[in-house]
Amino acid sequence: MASRIVLVGCGGIGSQLLPPLVRYLASRPEPRALLVLVDGDVFEAKNLGRQTCSKSDLGSNKAEALARVARAGGLACQTIPAFVDEVNVGSIVREGDLVLLAVDNHRTRALVDRHLASLDEATLISGGNDETDGNVQLVRRRNGWSVDGHLVEIHPEIGQAAEREEHTGEGCQVLATERPQLLVTNLLVASAMLACLWQVLERGSVPYSEVYLDAIQCQARSRPWFRLEAGAQ
Repeated sequence: MASRIVLVGCGGIGSQLLPPLVRYLASRPEPRALLVLVDGDVFEAKNLGRQTCSKSDLGSNKAEALARVARAGGLACQTIPAFVDEVNVGSIVREGDLVLLAVDNHRTRALVDRHLASLDEATLISGGNDETDGNVQLVRRRNGWSVDGHLVEIHPEIGQAAEREEHTGEGCQVLATERPQLLVTNLLVASAMLACLWQVLERGSVPYSEVYLDAIQCQARSRPWFRLEAGAQ
């Protein structure tokens, strides 16, 4: 098991993922992984209907507020109250980490994805959603090899959108206005991310690289993106 599990993004998806994640990790035998929570945002009144927070959390940094839940559940928890950027990504995502990426913008997804490609051993489970549909991608680095490809390879639009966001400043606020996020879809994505994590930790193997989620049809569809190393049959 990885010595660190890093949750990047403690908002719509991340805050819904955190409580069951804590229960699951606390039930596993020791030594348990250090849980690292990363987010530079604060809880606002508008978050109460969709994110796991209370009125007493308003104005508090999201990572630091959720760290109280993790520590109350018996886990060692570190907080990084900052957004991931080109300067700090290398200190936040390290060799051997298991990363749960629950952000709402392609720029951060592409940044973490590119950094992961420089590591020998790491696992990334990335979740996102629009209004009623979502998806979860699994990216595994094993001995310097990308088992599943990378986010920008599986979905080139992530890299393309990241470039637009970087140059125009558009990002999650614009997308939220166009396609509002819903609690039910956040829950679907959080559940699928936890299910993927469970397979990685308990079974060591996952038969898919991506899951599509549809809240209207209450449907999940998975597909593989496995790649063979050069010369492998």
